[in-house]
Amino acid sequence: MQRGSGKREIRVRRVYETPSPDDGVRVLVDRLWPRGLSKEDARVDEWPKSVTPSTELRRWYHGPDGEYEEFRRRYEAELAEPAAAEALQRLRTLAAEGSLTLLTAAKEPDRSHTSVLQRLL
Repeated sequence: MQRGSGKREIRVRRVYETPSPDDGVRVLVDRLWPRGLSKEDARVDEWPKSVTPSTELRRWYHGPDGEYEEFRRRYEAELAEPAAAEALQRLRTLAAEGSLTLLTAAKEPDRSHTSVLQRLL
C-alpha cells in the first residue's frame, strides 16, 4: 500500500486490469465481489460496501426503467446517509494522502456509480 507518495490523483479502473504501482490505495467500490477474480490478484486495500449503491438502486438502474441521471440523483441521496457519508469521508482522507484508485467490475465505468464517486471525491 503506497501512501504519502506526494502525487494525489483519484482514478477509476476496472478491477480486472493488472494492478499498477501508481494505483496508490486500491478501493473496491462494488457491492459484490467481482466474478472469477481472486482476492490475491485483485490486490484490494479496502472494500467499503457502504459507499456502493444499494441492491435496490443497482437493480433499478440495470432494469428497463434505469436512466443514468436519475440513478446519479438517487445514488447521491444514498451517499448522504450517515454510514455512507462516513465512508465517503474516509475515501476523501485517503485521497488527500496520495493516489486513490476506485476499482469496479462495471464494463462502462463512466456510466456507473464510480463516476459519481470520483466527482464527489
